[in-house]
Amino acid sequence: MADRSLPLGPYAAVFAPLPAEGRADAVRRRLGEAIALGLLPDGSMLPPESDLAERFGVATVTVREALGTLREDDLIVTRRGRGGGSFVKAPQDGGRAALLARLSHTGLGELRDLADHYGAISGHCAVLAARRADPDDLARLTRLAAHRPGHDDPSEEARHEGTFHLELAAAAQSARLTREEMALQREIGPVLWLADVEASAAGLSEREERSAHRHEAIVAAVASGDPDAARREAEDHVTELFEAVKALHRRMRTRRPR
Repeated sequence: MADRSLPLGPYAAVFAPLPAEGRADAVRRRLGEAIALGLLPDGSMLPPESDLAERFGVATVTVREALGTLREDDLIVTRRGRGGGSFVKAPQDGGRAALLARLSHTGLGELRDLADHYGAISGHCAVLAARRADPDDLARLTRLAAHRPGHDDPSEEARHEGTFHLELAAAAQSARLTREEMALQREIGPVLWLADVEASAAGLSEREERSAHRHEAIVAAVASGDPDAARREAEDHVTELFEAVKALHRRMRTRRPR
């Protein structure tokens, strides 16, 4: 039987110790973010409650409370008995409908402000990755840059984009920056690459190819140890994502009934 436990490595930031206050909510939010981002894939088994408690630095009862809330949110399912445990239950549409609704109610000024912040974080992650990435980091980034999501599941485009940015943050070898990347993805990331998801759903490849080529350019700059080029490519990528989703935002506003 295949091992369905969750990989750690660059994903260790998911299970990093939590701040002191509101710990049950913090556990729920941390795991919920990871599920929404696709970092914890659909069907993956979460570690046992006792292991989660130890990794997060909280009491087992706190973890149990958080998992109960995630079950109510339909983000995990718990099975009893042999082979049981808590398993990730990702939204069937990958959160696409919710993201479209959110985009339609987000002002362009707010979207631009969030994109600016995201670009600054991505740019600095790229700088540090160019200075610190080890061969394993480069191998993961290279594989991701070469991958082309299929059109059968448009939400795969969002998961792929999110994973690439998280791996770039992990290659910076800064747990704090990785957690900041995760938080920003929850706040704005999936909305930023929504235009790529819609292009994938429509079977259009030009928009996706542009993002893929930008990924390759970022990895090339990181691999060559060129922090200035890495920052420029990462920031330009976020700018292109913002411009694409801004155009989608305008089309949605135009089609909205008055």
